[in-house]
Amino acid sequence: MNKRFSLQDQAFFARRLSMLVRSNVPILDALRMMKAQARNKSTGHMFDHMIATTSNGQFLWKGMADYKKSFGDFSVNLVKVGETSGTLTENLIYLADELDKKRELRKKMMSAMLYPAVILAASLGVTGLLTVYLFPKLMPVFQSLNVELPFTTRVLLHTSNFLINYWHYLILGFIAFIIGFIFLLKIQQVRYWFLRVVISLPLIGGFVQDYHLANTCRTLSMLLKSSVRVMEAVNVTANTSSNLLYQIQLAELSKAIARGSNIADHMELSPHLFPPLVHQMVAIGERTGSLSDTLMHLSEIYEKEFDDRNKALTSIMEPALMCIMGLIVGFIAVSIITPIYAVTQNIHP
Repeated sequence: MNKRFSLQDQAFFARRLSMLVRSNVPILDALRMMKAQARNKSTGHMFDHMIATTSNGQFLWKGMADYKKSFGDFSVNLVKVGETSGTLTENLIYLADELDKKRELRKKMMSAMLYPAVILAASLGVTGLLTVYLFPKLMPVFQSLNVELPFTTRVLLHTSNFLINYWHYLILGFIAFIIGFIFLLKIQQVRYWFLRVVISLPLIGGFVQDYHLANTCRTLSMLLKSSVRVMEAVNVTANTSSNLLYQIQLAELSKAIARGSNIADHMELSPHLFPPLVHQMVAIGERTGSLSDTLMHLSEIYEKEFDDRNKALTSIMEPALMCIMGLIVGFIAVSIITPIYAVTQNIHP
């Protein structure tokens, strides 16, 4: 029932609905028109439920709330505020724009992670091909030369034999490691400390922090701009965060606000998640009554930093990975050429 709606699907839903509502099409009719274009049964069932809810005189957001896993707290709350304040069209447009920005940011994050993985996989593939396929075919030639094999060739020989004889154990071990790692990350304490380590790493930590700060500040800004109460906005932002560290800290922030604390004061207690720039600007926003605008400005700052770090990380990793690949291939080439060179040196005219 609660199949996850992708960010692209959510943005399409919000933009199409805003267009129909702005054209004075009643919400019920708009939902029926969109249901007719549903791409699968689960989406059709979701529209049926929203149509039934709206037909009973309830707000659209209540039907969406029953599919909270599909839409998420952020979308549900923006629609709720839009319906209760008479700004549904504007809120739907805001929602579509923000979801598109979140999707773009996520694509950049995935692209930054995918690039080194592809290079690494290519390096391992080339190494495996040379070590397991090419080198064993050359071994009879080396053995017929009747010379002592150099150290590099002997290392490559033992590596080749090990991979040929135990490749199935290596694959099973790798699969077991991945499954075990995923299982461990499902344990909240393990995931918490793993993320603490990741966010404290020199290059990757700043990259991850920029990504989550851009998302957190943008979500909170949009909710506050839509007149959602501060404590509720923080709770929704916590529920929409994909990082356990930010989920926990934002949940604690919500409790602190309920006790009468300022947002900036609580953020200052977690410098590993909220750098000085964040709590200082948030403090100014709270004092001047422009917190929503301040948070949006912070989101733009950290999105720009994320892009810059992404480019810097790529420019560093590309030559580094190519050098590693070159060293591996070079080692194999030297291991193959050295015995042949040794034989030619022993040939006297």
